Amino acid sequence: MLISIIIVNYNSGALLLDCLHSAEQDLFDLDQVEWIVVDNSSHQADRKLITTAFPMVQWVDMEYNAGFARANNKGIELSKGQLVLLLNPDTLLKPGVVFATAHALIQSNLVAAGVQLIHLDGQPQFSGSNFMLGGLNHLLPLPYWGAWIKKIAALWIQEKPALIEAPAYAEIDWISGAFLMVKKACIQKAGMLDPEFFLYAEEVEWCSRLGKWGKLAIFGKYTIVHLIGQSIQEAAASEDNSYTNLTDKKGLQLMVSNHLRIRKQYGIFWFLFQLLNYTWTIPVYLVCGMIDALWNSRPPLQMLQSWWGFTKNVFELWLIAPIIIARKPHFYKYL
Repeated sequence: MLISIIIVNYNSGALLLDCLHSAEQDLFDLDQVEWIVVDNSSHQADRKLITTAFPMVQWVDMEYNAGFARANNKGIELSKGQLVLLLNPDTLLKPGVVFATAHALIQSNLVAAGVQLIHLDGQPQFSGSNFMLGGLNHLLPLPYWGAWIKKIAALWIQEKPALIEAPAYAEIDWISGAFLMVKKACIQKAGMLDPEFFLYAEEVEWCSRLGKWGKLAIFGKYTIVHLIGQSIQEAAASEDNSYTNLTDKKGLQLMVSNHLRIRKQYGIFWFLFQLLNYTWTIPVYLVCGMIDALWNSRPPLQMLQSWWGFTKNVFELWLIAPIIIARKPHFYKYL
């Protein structure tokens, strides 16, 4: 078996069906490729829809919403391939990409590889990134305060860590979990995804451990379509598919997961540094937001609602902080 393709499904049956339809026929060669769909307690209609159209799919029920890390770990446990491909259901494959990436990865000294993710209109999108000390990039989405940090950082940092448009080959620190291909032998050394994560940042923390055993890279000459955030937007009933809105339940999950990753990867100091910056943003957001709303003749009530959502999320983060600091076993699920 060459490749084990693992897709985590949570009420994304229609997207998953499109993903499978986009696969070229030779990806259904059972001697070289196996398809494992791990279902996080979706509607039974999803299972019938997929297995009827694609009977070669191995469908695995988690029987609860286990999130990204635990569900993928289940798929990895069952996988038989030399390579494991974590693939989002909201992706559309292009002919030759999976096998080309697989052969390039096997012939290299890399431990993992990704491809260039693109939007439906062909425009490039975020495919991976390099690490910033202490995860400082997580401060940039902070309302108003993040904009000031970005201006200050621009005086010293010229090269952005995020890889939006990759060259033919680019070594990188971590790869988007939408398409992440890893050598099975390396997983046996670095371990599987951390089961404490529910969603977000789990592939970042995983890549930090994979990177201790070799290099990771993006093959920019290979592309797939990623309907960015479509599956989680539907599952979380979120109004947007961005990863910068910190005012709703999805924003709380982002906050917790990012802080958990920082604690695990960089330690207590950087965790507290991040937490204090998020806390300082509360009064900054209130003052600057009110001035901004009044200056631009926008309803202050709408700004106050967003500010209150952000404030509640930071308060929730403080409540869970002692558990994160103590590194007590915990499942950080907030969606």
